[in-house]
Amino acid sequence: MKKLNKVAVLFASAALAAPIASMAAAHGGMGKSVDNWRATDGTVWKNGTNELCWRDGFWTPATAQADCDGAIKPVAPPPPAPPVAVPPAAPRVAPAAPAPAPAPAPAPAPKPTSEKVTFAADAFFDFDKAVLKPQAKAKLDDLVSKTQGVALEVVIAVGHTDATGNAAYNQALSTRRANAVKDYLVGKGIEKNRVYTEGKGENQPVADNKTKEGRAKNRRVEVEVVGTRPVK
Repeated sequence: MKKLNKVAVLFASAALAAPIASMAAAHGGMGKSVDNWRATDGTVWKNGTNELCWRDGFWTPATAQADCDGAIKPVAPPPPAPPVAVPPAAPRVAPAAPAPAPAPAPAPAPKPTSEKVTFAADAFFDFDKAVLKPQAKAKLDDLVSKTQGVALEVVIAVGHTDATGNAAYNQALSTRRANAVKDYLVGKGIEKNRVYTEGKGENQPVADNKTKEGRAKNRRVEVEVVGTRPVK
């Protein structure tokens, strides 16, 4: 009887050793801790349909056997959605520059209130004389009449001679003739300081001194009047 009891104790010890060994393999084995019950060959105990694994008291999702408890396995994240094509931004168009303001129309030029006038006359003299002939006075009178209403600027009287005689004498004679014209004009009301005189002698003939007629044309005073008058 005592022998039978010893045999029973050995079997009981062996029966307890198997789960303990399994637990030790689960918790004390090398590598990662797996908190599912294992058989002596190291396989995890499963239910009759091999769908579920038995868990020990230390089980957590982090220590579960990799091929067990698929329901609590981390669900693989869904594949990333394909990138959505973003239409390219429309190119920025610089705002159109404002049209330049039309240039103001130029102001009309003011109408002139006065105009420049010029009158000319010739006075002729006898040979070797500086005395005005009647015909010369008539021309100067006509010239003075034209200056009515004119703001005089200058009156120029330039005397000339023919080529008879020496040049020095003729130069002095031409100056006397110019002064004779000036005196006559001043006597007709022309301001003295407006009259300019000059003698050119025989240097500027207008006709041939070889003929009588030509020499008569060269014995002269050329008169020019310059001034302004209001525009009508």
